[in-house]
Amino acid sequence: MQRLALIISFFLAATANNVRAQTFYQNKEFGVSLGASHYFGDLNDHYGLQEVMPAFGAFARIHVNPFIAVRFAAQATRVGYDDKYSTNFYNKTRNLNFKSDIVELTAQSEFNFFRFFTGEQHSRFTPYLTGGVGVFYYNPYTTYQGIKYHLRPLGTEGQNAGFGDRQYNSFSVCFPMGAGIKYWIRPGLNFGVEIANRLTLTDYIDDVSKTYVGVDKFPTDPQNPSPAAALQDRSVEVSDIPLGRPGKQRGNTQSRDQYMFLQFNLSFQLKTYKCPAYIREWQFM
Repeated sequence: MQRLALIISFFLAATANNVRAQTFYQNKEFGVSLGASHYFGDLNDHYGLQEVMPAFGAFARIHVNPFIAVRFAAQATRVGYDDKYSTNFYNKTRNLNFKSDIVELTAQSEFNFFRFFTGEQHSRFTPYLTGGVGVFYYNPYTTYQGIKYHLRPLGTEGQNAGFGDRQYNSFSVCFPMGAGIKYWIRPGLNFGVEIANRLTLTDYIDDVSKTYVGVDKFPTDPQNPSPAAALQDRSVEVSDIPLGRPGKQRGNTQSRDQYMFLQFNLSFQLKTYKCPAYIREWQFM
């Protein structure tokens, strides 16, 4: 993952230098996106699609040349999943679920397969690849006995009971990677479709990662039951034999959580030219 981050960072830096160097060609584009998102992780390790959520955002794109562009975007969605959807007996008995709002900021580079230039008839559409880096906010929560609880403060994997290595905050890094298609409807008005997965550096979007630490780590009063004690092991709601024995696997530490966007983009492109006539002629060849 660190190697991937270095490669993407180097690539974005190189593209940014190219943007500064080619001041003679600068197409600025502003747009909005609507679509859907989905989460994949410890509660959805078989890539089910039962919790598709709406997503929306806004972006600015700079066309370095007809084959390369840089995009800066802000997007928001909600993700979630429930063990009840699983066909795996253990996961179904685990009986965990969550939801989380996601807000992200990303910087991405785009590589067009074909020349793309709005208003130019023979450069009307192109498929493209995209990759980049971003930061996102998340805050998993669930509902128990009709009450909404944010899970991070409860420390359901023992974060508040001496397991400090399991602490996590509400911000992490993501690496968008995907593909799409661009098409200009009329000069200056562009439409696009993109699907891009977000690899992340956290395994706690769903508040599940490692092992159970045991209900004894969550002191509770019979007159005032602790929500942390109840939510760390919800198998007792569906099974006579609790799963939550100390050291027993609760999540999968071998992979990090992910989420994916499928988006439809509509944008308006502003063109400025700062170059001699011979370069302008070259651009439209």
